[in-house]
Amino acid sequence: MAEEDRTRFAGPPWSPYGQGPTRSALRRIARARQRRRWIVETLAAVACLAALAAYLGTEQHAGPRQQERAAGPGTAPGAGRPAVPSPQRSGADAAAASPGLRPRQRPPSPSASPSPSPSAVEPVLTLSQADVPARVDLSAAGPVDWVHWGLLGTEPPVRKRNGSGAIRDEGGRGTRESYSNNPEVYLWRDGSPVESASGTMSGVYTCGRGSGFTLAVSGDGVPRTVRLYAGLWMARGRLDARLSTGGPTSTVRLEDPHTQHTAEFIVRFRAPRGARLLLTWTVEESFGDGGNVSVQAVALR
Repeated sequence: MAEEDRTRFAGPPWSPYGQGPTRSALRRIARARQRRRWIVETLAAVACLAALAAYLGTEQHAGPRQQERAAGPGTAPGAGRPAVPSPQRSGADAAAASPGLRPRQRPPSPSASPSPSPSAVEPVLTLSQADVPARVDLSAAGPVDWVHWGLLGTEPPVRKRNGSGAIRDEGGRGTRESYSNNPEVYLWRDGSPVESASGTMSGVYTCGRGSGFTLAVSGDGVPRTVRLYAGLWMARGRLDARLSTGGPTSTVRLEDPHTQHTAEFIVRFRAPRGARLLLTWTVEESFGDGGNVSVQAVALR
């Protein structure tokens, strides 16, 4: 190339080849060199852009798999990255994805099973009889509610303080009288208006055939146990138990024609909220002028 240039152009004034190139020739040489430099730079830029495009395409496909690997074992694929809405499926695709559904038909959303209504509670009622313990702790026997009669005479009874109030005295036939010679004693620690008692033998009674007491206990839909402490003197007493909503009933009798007798009547029941257990304790037969029935206490758990 140098030889060719030397034959085409004369050298500089001090060159052995003689007179140097003209100014226009130098400009042409400079422009040619600049064009060659532009071509080289353009080719290099195109090569860099191609390499960058290939790199970015590889990263786009590898990204999701790397994210899934980073989620760790036991993690559902795709966890940790935003959900991308899937494209609309054709009718055939939708039917294949959800068997039994027509195209564009959404699967039914799950709904919570309805809770049973109070009327759906199956009523339960059983009645049994046992001897009364020598000492009856009403605070222990009636954690939900309890009532005791006779300590204040025929005035309103003593009740459990802050009890549920489920036990109600519904009255009854006959005139009530109080007494204080019951065979068993009663005690409590959470009463009102009398806060505590260490062993009272009081109660109330009513005389004459057909006379007696009517008590009610409110239901709340769960199984409950009622303990009725009652007695009689020279009589046959009859205890009837039933639910205000109907259903099962039960009856027991207690008899002593000569003297006093007491019993613990145990009623297990379940009734819907708003329904009541009804207890009627009456003189079914009197064996003397003063035959009577009595009540001392009721406890609910």
